[in-house]
Amino acid sequence: MADKAAGGQEHESSFIDSVKEKVTEKFHGSGSSSSDSEGEGKGKLASKKDYPVPIKKKVQSLSWKEKPVHDLLGGGKPADILLWRDKKISIGVLGVATLIWALFELIEYHLLSLLCHTLILVLGIHFLWSNTFNLFYRCPQFPEVAIDEDTALKIASVLRSEINKALEVLREIASGKDLKEFLAVIACLWIVSVAGNWCNLLTLVYICFVLLQMVPILYEKNKGQADVLLEKAEGELKKHFEVVSEKVLSKVPSRASREKKAT
Repeated sequence: MADKAAGGQEHESSFIDSVKEKVTEKFHGSGSSSSDSEGEGKGKLASKKDYPVPIKKKVQSLSWKEKPVHDLLGGGKPADILLWRDKKISIGVLGVATLIWALFELIEYHLLSLLCHTLILVLGIHFLWSNTFNLFYRCPQFPEVAIDEDTALKIASVLRSEINKALEVLREIASGKDLKEFLAVIACLWIVSVAGNWCNLLTLVYICFVLLQMVPILYEKNKGQADVLLEKAEGELKKHFEVVSEKVLSKVPSRASREKKAT
């Protein structure tokens, strides 16, 4: 009996010890987890302090020198043609323009004669297509050419909007709000008038078209050197404009001074 009592006491003491160990383990585990969570929280706070939220930079508008040439030309298919992205189309467009210029300038062909000869050629092909060729083998019908009403309305609306924009730009320039722009337009018109005395309209348009085909691609290939030259030219123009504004434009009374005198 004494042995049994001693064994029961030992069993109870071992059970109590195991319960104490489990309680202490749980207590230390929760403490460590809480300390870990606190450490993680502090780490997060420290990381937030170490890495502040980046301030959004203001998007600055790029100047024309920083923009690519493709964007300066408006992008799309016309810019691809002017920059010779598709050489076949660019060569074809330049060839058609050269052919038109050669017909009217070198051969001295007239527009009315060209229209009549084109109609004769189209009517002759249509006659042979409809009558003669069908005697030897079956030909499909000659394709019908017609302008869709929606297409005509779209073209008319585009032309109307572009003409209205041009008139609005001319109105803004003529109002005198931007004096530099006004003088630049006057200078360009004077240069065009001088060039018109040397050649006729078609030759002038052809020269401008060839320059549009050549200048953008050359500028794109030599952009760095061209920008340096353009900066020098811009500085010289600013100097000349300052001289003109001091000697001439400063003496011209402005609209505000006229209104003050009138009042």
